[in-house]
Amino acid sequence: MSANPNTDERAVMALDAGGTNFKFSAIRGNEPAIEPFSVPSNAHDLELCLATLVDGFKRVRNSLPDNPVAISFAFPGPCDYPNGIVGDLKNLPCFRGGVALKAMLEEVFDIPTFINNDGDLFVYGEAIAGLLPEVNELLAKAGSPKRYRNLFGVTLGTGFGGGIVRNGQLFLGDNISAAEVWTLRNKIDRDMPAEEGACIRAVRRTYAEQTGIPFDEAPDPRTIYEIGVGTTEGNQQAAVAAFQRLGEVAGDAIAQALTLIDGLAVIGGGISGAHPLFLPSIIAEINGNFRTPNGETQRRLTQLAFNLEDPTQVETFLKGDTREIIIPGTTRTTQYDPMPRVGVGISRLGTSEAVAIGAYAFALNQLDSQ
Repeated sequence: MSANPNTDERAVMALDAGGTNFKFSAIRGNEPAIEPFSVPSNAHDLELCLATLVDGFKRVRNSLPDNPVAISFAFPGPCDYPNGIVGDLKNLPCFRGGVALKAMLEEVFDIPTFINNDGDLFVYGEAIAGLLPEVNELLAKAGSPKRYRNLFGVTLGTGFGGGIVRNGQLFLGDNISAAEVWTLRNKIDRDMPAEEGACIRAVRRTYAEQTGIPFDEAPDPRTIYEIGVGTTEGNQQAAVAAFQRLGEVAGDAIAQALTLIDGLAVIGGGISGAHPLFLPSIIAEINGNFRTPNGETQRRLTQLAFNLEDPTQVETFLKGDTREIIIPGTTRTTQYDPMPRVGVGISRLGTSEAVAIGAYAFALNQLDSQ
């Protein structure tokens, strides 16, 4: 069993790999061990890209007072993650054909190297030191017997990623393809994957459609958000509609996942800062209804979903329906909370930090189990 990552003195080198930039860091005791830094990924040239990775990790190693015990980082898929072989990536085209990245880095640095999906590590980090422990602490302070052990998460950015933590363990699946939420069906356009309705280009596309401008002229999501909240000039109605539609598609996908996972949900990624415009739509979608053949309605989920960024909803979520009931045949009582509920909140750590903490914990677990 691994030592407590909050107090572990071992350092692990980490990386958050994107198509444009590589963000390097190191973690010790669930805290940054160096000041993170970013460099261009040089995704157009394999030799240059690999040299960038090696030079970046050498820079991290030279910044640490002691030698690191492992390298652990996120890399986009498709990958053979256990063997560390990177496949044909859209955002990093130089890796086409398969590159044995894990073996190369272990050869250079002579320490174990672990590669995982960024969505998986993001949720793992939030389960260890982010949303999951925060909610359980708030429940304890509120006197509720309710506790959560399972967390589903999505990242809204260039793509639509996901991850699952079950009972404190990262759930990867038999093909390391669990929580590939982007491949769920798009509620609004059922011939497309959910990703096309829950990412940066989806927000821009809807804004362009609503305003009658070409897609290439649509502003970035940050600007569209500022238009939506009235701090920047533009078509406010179109901006609000763009994020509401994202919330509807993402909410449909999250509802499908929560049906199977029955836990909390956390949202990260570059678009997550715009949550005031899309999170209410996500909650409304999860709390929606089905129609039965006889025309009646039934709840989509047996659980009630709560917006963990809304103080009023948080208060109701924490309170639940806790009551004291008598244990039959005795004079003793026990607490009972018959309100099934799930909460959806925004990343407490920030996406990059959550990925780094997840990568750190994964490496320690692997080292201690060997």
